Amino acid sequence: MFDKLDLNAIQDENTRELIGQLMNLVEKLSADLRDAQVENQRLRDENNRLKGEQGKPKIKGNTSKPPPTNHSSEAERHQSRQRHKRSKKAEIQIDREQVVEVDPTVLPKDAKLKGYENVVVQDILLQTDNIRFYKQKYYSASTRKTYLADLPRGYEGQFGPGIKALTLVFYYGIGTSEPKILEFFENVGIHISAGEISNLLIKKQESFHAEKDAVYEAGLQSSPWQQTDDTLTRVDGQNQHCHVVCNPVYTSYHTRASKERLSVLDVLRNGRKRLFRLNEETIGYLRGMSWSKVAWRKIRSWKSEQDWGEAAFLERLGEGLPRLSNQQRKTLIDAAAVAAYHAQRDYPVVQALVSDDAPQFNWLGQEMMLCWVHEGRHYKKLTPVIALHRELLDDFLKQFWEYYHQLLNYCQQPTVEERLRLETEFDDFFSSHSGYDALDQRIAKTKVKKDSLLLVLQYPELPLHNNASELGVRQRVRKRDVSFGPRTEDGKRAWDTFATLAETAKKLGVSFYRYLHDRISADNQIPLLADLVKKRAKELNLGWSFSKL
Repeated sequence: MFDKLDLNAIQDENTRELIGQLMNLVEKLSADLRDAQVENQRLRDENNRLKGEQGKPKIKGNTSKPPPTNHSSEAERHQSRQRHKRSKKAEIQIDREQVVEVDPTVLPKDAKLKGYENVVVQDILLQTDNIRFYKQKYYSASTRKTYLADLPRGYEGQFGPGIKALTLVFYYGIGTSEPKILEFFENVGIHISAGEISNLLIKKQESFHAEKDAVYEAGLQSSPWQQTDDTLTRVDGQNQHCHVVCNPVYTSYHTRASKERLSVLDVLRNGRKRLFRLNEETIGYLRGMSWSKVAWRKIRSWKSEQDWGEAAFLERLGEGLPRLSNQQRKTLIDAAAVAAYHAQRDYPVVQALVSDDAPQFNWLGQEMMLCWVHEGRHYKKLTPVIALHRELLDDFLKQFWEYYHQLLNYCQQPTVEERLRLETEFDDFFSSHSGYDALDQRIAKTKVKKDSLLLVLQYPELPLHNNASELGVRQRVRKRDVSFGPRTEDGKRAWDTFATLAETAKKLGVSFYRYLHDRISADNQIPLLADLVKKRAKELNLGWSFSKL
């Protein structure tokens, strides 16, 4: 009915406005119907499950067109760039050389050697290196003691550093399941049990846990800004959350019971004991909530720069403000914890946190940079049924990504004039009115986030998107799909530790297998990853604009 309608062609203003309202009503009813259909199907599936039956199967079509629920912004946000090929041969390590001779029977008598043609062929050897050690044993009659030679470092137990390192690489580096690792070793000729593989993956890894902590501390110190995201994970069959914190030189994983603000704060403080401070910053966070006069007066009277331990602070709340609602109590606790975090000077405080707009990330950084890709997804989720509204949405998205690319160009060559122009253009663009209510409401929500979306104008080295932490999350999701989840606290800690070391080694250009072998065999030829993080961060100067302030 509305496919070829042009509202501008309607002369009567009242009629034009009425038809516009009718079109928006159609969009609202269509959206409500879609939501109701999804909810009805969910309830049918749950009802069937309770009856011991199965829900509606999820069968993908044969078409290459993405499903309507795919709201990725990959195509729009990427700019085409020229790729420069580099020689792979220059990077290949030569292990041996061999001269290949021409069959003399095919050579004429006058043939003369004119040199050699260089050809590099890559290959790999898969063979066992089983060793029978003869450990010298001495006995001293004077001391009545036996002296036995120690095995070389890394050969403790039944397996050497090669098997230990390869097991860790297979499981944590490339996401292979334990049964497949066992199958591989059986094919090569290694006699190992499933239980032994499990022990190699999670037991006696204290040195790696220590290096992971050092990497994270170095990562937090490496720049005044960090990126973060989280994803659902399972520990012993129970839902928990894996938090990812990263920047260009490292990635760190932390599994916690929840994704609430205090849990994220625990991650940013690297597990240090919680502290609480009820100062002016805390009170500033609390002003947005409704408080009774008695409660507000009590809170104001507590204002100080003193830090409280968790038990003492909670006891004070319980005695002094026993009638707070759950929401008020949680907000007060969160605000006091964040204020204490910002006030301390013993470890790095994140100055700018790059994230999506999930509420648990609010307040944590002294400033927040929101992801433009996440913001674009909100618009892609709009599904107008009227042709005019689809055109309006398409036009808006085209301008949205054009503005995004202008921001990218600004980050390469920031100037005061361009900063002022982009601020003005943001105000104009996100003050526009299309007549499509759902789009206009979304535009208004984006405008409210101006300070967080345009923080990059103040700090041009900040990324415009949160893809780095999303890629880190994706690694955990893939691991979860293959191995479901750890079943013990040791396993949970190992998952976090080796995921951190694997992803950080990748960013630093270090072979994860060689790193693991180096540590297990105690060769120690590869520097500490924390030192490499510090060195690379200094080379990249990740916080150059912060240091100018």
